[in-house]
This record gives sequence, C-alpha cells and structure tokens, in this order.
Amino acid sequence: MKETLVIFLHGVGARGGDLAPLGEIWAEALPRTDFEAPDGPEPFVGGGPGRQWFSVAGVTEANRPGRIVAARPAFDAVIRGLTDRHGLGDRPDRVALVGFSQGAIMALDAVASGRWKLAGVVAFSGRLAGAVTSRAAIDTNVLLVHGGSDPVIPATESVRAEALLSRAGFSARAKVIPGLGHTISQEGMDRAGRFLAEVLY
Repeated sequence: MKETLVIFLHGVGARGGDLAPLGEIWAEALPRTDFEAPDGPEPFVGGGPGRQWFSVAGVTEANRPGRIVAARPAFDAVIRGLTDRHGLGDRPDRVALVGFSQGAIMALDAVASGRWKLAGVVAFSGRLAGAVTSRAAIDTNVLLVHGGSDPVIPATESVRAEALLSRAGFSARAKVIPGLGHTISQEGMDRAGRFLAEVLY
C-alpha cells in the first residue's frame, strides 16, 4: 500500500470504473498514491447497470438536502472501508476525494458536515446542496471545477459553494471553464492533478 489515497466518486447512473482512468492519468504526478473507484451503494433508479449515491427521482431543491443526509451512512461505510483497507483509517489527512456531479455533491457534504477531515476534495460539476454545518473539517482543501455551459448543474453552484466554504474558514477555490458542459476537460484534469499533488505531499 502507498502512503496516500484518492477515492473517485462517480455521478448518478454511472459506475466507479468510469472515473478510474483518471488514476492512470495522474499516476506519474502522484507516485505515492493509490486510487480507488467504488460503485455507489444503490442501483440507479433509472435502471441498467449504473449506480447512485441517492435517488434523483422527483428530486427538488427542497428535498435534496434530506436525501443527502439519508445517504450519509452508506456513503461513510464505503469511504471507511476503503481507508481501512489501505491502512489509513486513522489518517484521513492522507486521503482525498474526487467527485463528479452527484459524487461531487457527496464529497462536498462530507466536509461541510465535518464528518471527514481530509487532505482535499476535488468537486467536478457539483454543488453544495446544504449549509456548512460544522467547521471540524476546515483543514480540508477544496477545489471546485465547473463548465461554464453546464446544462445539468449550473456553474453558479460551484461559485456559491466556494463562497460558503470560504466564509466558514475552508481553503476553497473555484474554476469555471468557459464553454464546457457537464463533463471533465483536460484543463480540469490538469488543475486537479496539480491540486492533489499539493495537498497530498
């Protein structure tokens, strides 16, 4: 096992393996880091082989925070199992989460609620669905990367998350990439790779 760990968190209806190639891209820049890409704990409500962290069926601005709170135990079990497997159960400061879309939502909630005191979080195309309810994890560095033309989750959500986290004392920075949709670009990958090298080593 290596000394640090990056855990990828996929979007709704996807699988962990969809983000796993990022580990291959970043392996040279992060030589002392292991990578894990778990599947979400629930079958995708839309059917097929995909998974989800929480259901988006009938989701609204009003009920989304409650669904995330309900998803926390299963999410935490996944993260705890992986950190324990890598011998880092008592060293979350050597762990980073990299989430896309729904995975980014869960990653941001993990630190905004104070449950996970991590080295860093990369949130691609995400949002902070609830409030910052605890400052216990403010040592966690946060990078938010978002496409300026995202039709699924507006880029203003990452800008808002940056403001809320910064106001609470987190080191948070947002980068909006003009013209980019709901995806991860080469520029985003490069920025995230540099960020992870900074916070993990």
